[in-house]
Amino acid sequence: METVQGKKATIHPKTVYRLLAFTGTITLTVACFLIVNIPVIRLSFDKYLITLGGPSTQPATSTEPRLTLAVLVAVTVIGVLPLCKPQSRRILDTIITALRSLLIVALFLATIGYFGFSFRLPQTTLVLLVGCLSVALPLWFVGLQQLQLKRTDGTLIVGTDPNQIEAAIQATTKPIVGYTYTSTHSSEDGRETQLSTDGGTEKTAPKLAKFERVGELSVLDEILKQSNVGTVVPALPQTDRAEFFGILEACHRHDVSVEILDEHNESVLVKEEQAVAAENRSNLVGINLQPWDLQNRVCKRLFDLVFAGLGLLCTLPLLIGIAIAVKVDSPGPVFYTQERTTQFGETFQVYKFRSMIPESESAVPGEDHDRITRFGRLLRKTHLDELPQLWAIIIGQMSVVGPRAAWTAEEQLLQDEIQTWQKRWFVKPGLTGLAQINNASSETPRAKLQYDLTYIKNQSLWFDSKIVVRQLWMVFVDVISLLTSKMSSRP
Repeated sequence: METVQGKKATIHPKTVYRLLAFTGTITLTVACFLIVNIPVIRLSFDKYLITLGGPSTQPATSTEPRLTLAVLVAVTVIGVLPLCKPQSRRILDTIITALRSLLIVALFLATIGYFGFSFRLPQTTLVLLVGCLSVALPLWFVGLQQLQLKRTDGTLIVGTDPNQIEAAIQATTKPIVGYTYTSTHSSEDGRETQLSTDGGTEKTAPKLAKFERVGELSVLDEILKQSNVGTVVPALPQTDRAEFFGILEACHRHDVSVEILDEHNESVLVKEEQAVAAENRSNLVGINLQPWDLQNRVCKRLFDLVFAGLGLLCTLPLLIGIAIAVKVDSPGPVFYTQERTTQFGETFQVYKFRSMIPESESAVPGEDHDRITRFGRLLRKTHLDELPQLWAIIIGQMSVVGPRAAWTAEEQLLQDEIQTWQKRWFVKPGLTGLAQINNASSETPRAKLQYDLTYIKNQSLWFDSKIVVRQLWMVFVDVISLLTSKMSSRP
């Protein structure tokens, strides 16, 4: 079997891009800071302000210049983090992203100045600095994109069938660095196909002979580490959980773009139509491996940690009480575990307080209601059976808000019914979500999927907060309703 072993190890161009992005940002920030603090420049700007009738400038430097510079560099680097990710962008998108990031940086630094911290930037310095960086940083990242990422423009075809691989080769407009191929059968038209053997002679389909076979699917991680691959095209007959989404997960891990043949675009989350039209002049469609930008992901993760951490601390006595009550109410374990789907089709074990009699369960939605215990009905009505999932949020398997994680056995039925169901797999599952607060469940899968896709498209910290508040209000209403019904039923 051919592998990538024996190739000379080199620094991957994307690693070089990251290093240059960070060092360039730091260097330009320091340089601009020093330039705008040159006395001649500040004096000229001061005269210009006076000519316009503006106030005289503040002192040329802060009381703690070194600390001020350190804060400036840190804030600027954090602000431009989205541009430090090595991925192809249009020039206009790069410029807009850089300017938008600088606007956020300027607002943050202005806030520091407003509260009068000793390491604040004087107003004149801030204005000159933002103006200087507004020219320097966009130019730097545009140049870096054009020069460095061109080295990773190669396309790798990953397939299990020669016909699919040839179709992908004909569809792509980028240079092809090779293909991976794993198969143990012949193609439908009777041609000889390349076989996976442990040492025998391997034969190749005629049209593939001029391209290099760089390995098999099992060594995709090593190929992406050692080769200058910028795009992967999965040439597979179906978008299955194991192979297809396994390829997507590997590409996401290595910051590699993915394009697919147009015939599969209904079952994945594709890029915006405008971006697809600009990037592809073929029947390949770009997959949106990361629907949310870095700032949103960082804010969302911080929100998850704070919410789940406080939730566990505040409900710890309640958790202990529920565990005892579950054990007393009916025989069986305290916790109920179930294999569910997370990002890119991966699976994990979800833990809930047991609310049913331990028997074999049905994958068909809604067929297990007769197995719910007396205390289990209370847990479900108040949503307290979900509390153990706060731990899954802390360790990063779930998020507070997102598409609800579906049971893998149930999900197979849903996939058979709805071809686009896998579009939910591009983000982490949530404890609650837009579908939940609108009472859409697996019993109404099409409505549930539509709500989930709407959430993915519009996610923000504010949107998450509104969904959480709505969910907490619904829980409160359910608890009040339960207490009212109990009181009214008493003689």
